[in-house]
Amino acid sequence: MNQFAALYKHIEPSEDAVDHPTLRALLGRRDLGLRLVGDEAELDDGALDQPLRWVHSSDLVDPTPFLADDLTLLTTGSQFTDDDADEYVARLAARGILGLGFGTGVRRPQVPDRLIDACARASIPLFEVPYDTPFIAIARAHAEAIAAQTYARRTWALDAQRALAVAALRPRGLESTLTELARRLEHWVGMFDATGLLVHEHPHEALHPDDLAGLTARATELITRGGQAGQSLTLGTDSFTLFTLGRTGHLRGVIAIGTASLDAEARAVVTSVIAMAGLALEQNEQLDRSRRRLRSQVLASLLLDDPTLARRVLGSVPPAPIMIAIADADAPADAIADWWERRRAEYGTAVFGGMSDAGITMVVSAEDVGLFDELAERFGIRLGVSGPVGYGAFSRAHAQAAAALRHAVGRGAGDSSGVRAVRYADTVATSILSTLVTDDARLVAESRLAPMRADGRELEASLRTWLQHDARFESAAAELGIHRHTLRSRVTQASRLLDTDLSTFPARAELWALLQASPAS
Repeated sequence: MNQFAALYKHIEPSEDAVDHPTLRALLGRRDLGLRLVGDEAELDDGALDQPLRWVHSSDLVDPTPFLADDLTLLTTGSQFTDDDADEYVARLAARGILGLGFGTGVRRPQVPDRLIDACARASIPLFEVPYDTPFIAIARAHAEAIAAQTYARRTWALDAQRALAVAALRPRGLESTLTELARRLEHWVGMFDATGLLVHEHPHEALHPDDLAGLTARATELITRGGQAGQSLTLGTDSFTLFTLGRTGHLRGVIAIGTASLDAEARAVVTSVIAMAGLALEQNEQLDRSRRRLRSQVLASLLLDDPTLARRVLGSVPPAPIMIAIADADAPADAIADWWERRRAEYGTAVFGGMSDAGITMVVSAEDVGLFDELAERFGIRLGVSGPVGYGAFSRAHAQAAAALRHAVGRGAGDSSGVRAVRYADTVATSILSTLVTDDARLVAESRLAPMRADGRELEASLRTWLQHDARFESAAAELGIHRHTLRSRVTQASRLLDTDLSTFPARAELWALLQASPAS
């Protein structure tokens, strides 16, 4: 109950509950006989198209303290002389009067010229009310127009609610509901999922790519922030209103509507759609939780290197050879699941995922391994990726992925290579020594290398190059740009400082291990 109360909280109706009829509509009533005085082209743009809240009449010298906003004033002009017209109109302009109606034939036979000039300078529409038209008839006509428009909007809202309810019962009910909402509002409507990706829109591909990019960025920001909100956004000349779906701290998406203005009836319709969408997504989440538990149990059976249960439960599994990836512990599990589901639905990608003690585990066919790189880049997470194996070696591949993830985490997000999906094959390519490097090993290496490093970094650089060239003086000296005898002299000096005979293989192997455990700073 609290969830839906919160949905209404961020779509509160404004005072402009109804888009009131305009002065242009009032002037268009032939039965009233009203006539605009002067040229409309000399007025501000849209001066006749402002919604009128009410029509009021007064012959007070200064009626402004008793006037409401957004109304048209009617007067017979008995309260002012021609000399007073400028001050009178100035007061009305300061109050924000949207129009002035002058009743002729009561006090004056025609509209005074000074009043015409004053209204033109203030850009206040001035119209003549003929003697045969009572002021009360104008007010009544406007009130009837408001009532008719209110009735029409409420009828529209009821029709829209019925149409949305029918749409919700169709296959892919949520998408059908959003499409129907777009048709009823006559505005573009789109939904972004928990990853910030546009998953449904109507009309299709109606937005400019720049507008879509801006909307996607704002939707992602709202979801990342995690709080319920309704926001208006202007992109270029187009405006949008965004509403979050789901509960605080666990948002499931964003609905965007291609307008910044909705009247009370439209807001009520949108609110009902948000409530339906939130309920549908919550129900989907409950199903997803059940599926995740099932998949975790299936994953446990696969770790026994037996795919029989997986094939029986899932119907099909990614074809071998397969590759396994494990994600960081803090990776967004729901968003990742949505991403894979979209890949499966749109491209037929065979994928299986579940939770193991090592983290979020994902399985694809070896030919789809590039998706792991795309996934890691999309969500800014690190992945450990196994080598290709058959299902009979599933547990070994899982262990490889876990080891690769540990290597990726140990290397840190700031790794200069920028690689987030780390292959197990790449971690072992640096030799088994990388798995043996511990804090204790680094302390030992720093202690053993200290005598040589105290003599400067030149010896260490020379030794590294020499060992990389399999202890061949000729090629190593060429890379260093020195004579081979100079290099031989440096190796001899290092042997003395380290108190070890570098002419033997065991000594060279140990030195290489020391250099790997304590890289040069």
